[in-house]
Amino acid sequence: MDPVLRTLEMLGVFFSLSACLCSLVTLMMPQWLTLSTELLPTESFQLGLWETCVVQDLGMTECMPYNTLLGLPPDIRLARILMCTTVATGLIGGLFAIPGINLVNSCRCTESVKARRTLKMLGGIFCIVAGVLGLVPVSYVAHLTVLRFFDESVPSVVPRWEFGDGLFLGWTAGVLHLVAGFLLVTSCLFMQDETCSLDQSLALHRAQMTRPERSPHGRTEYV
Repeated sequence: MDPVLRTLEMLGVFFSLSACLCSLVTLMMPQWLTLSTELLPTESFQLGLWETCVVQDLGMTECMPYNTLLGLPPDIRLARILMCTTVATGLIGGLFAIPGINLVNSCRCTESVKARRTLKMLGGIFCIVAGVLGLVPVSYVAHLTVLRFFDESVPSVVPRWEFGDGLFLGWTAGVLHLVAGFLLVTSCLFMQDETCSLDQSLALHRAQMTRPERSPHGRTEYV
């Protein structure tokens, strides 16, 4: 087994699972955007895809979930849909990739190698798609936040939303998905079809010819 191929497979699966975990955490955490005001220095606000939270200096956090999907701002609604799609696509990619690595299926017959190559290729493609889907909502929300932050039509005394930890974690998850996809696709290029050698075939045929056969009366006869 080529050590380079084994390394690419293991790194691809590891990054794929890590990206799925980061995407799931990004989807659930409320720290996509943060806001602090000078009028209330003891409180800060957090905006997520599922709820808004008020954090006090004493450590108390009070969150309020959104009551409706259609009433959300367009960017939050789009980000929620795309992030859910990202998690699902990443999981599908991992499910395709894991059965295709040599650690799980080490059979070297030609048909098995083709099947594993197909599984890893599909897993890599799904991971790349998940990476693109994950980067779009995070970058879109960040773009709108920058535009609103530097909007000159809004008075300077009005507080503005800023980047939260969820955006940075979302970017990390998207990059991990892309890296995992490229590693899995690249590992398919190192796979070679292998067939059973002639010596192994002759040994298997000889073993079958010399295997003892039991008669119906219980005696052992040799061919």
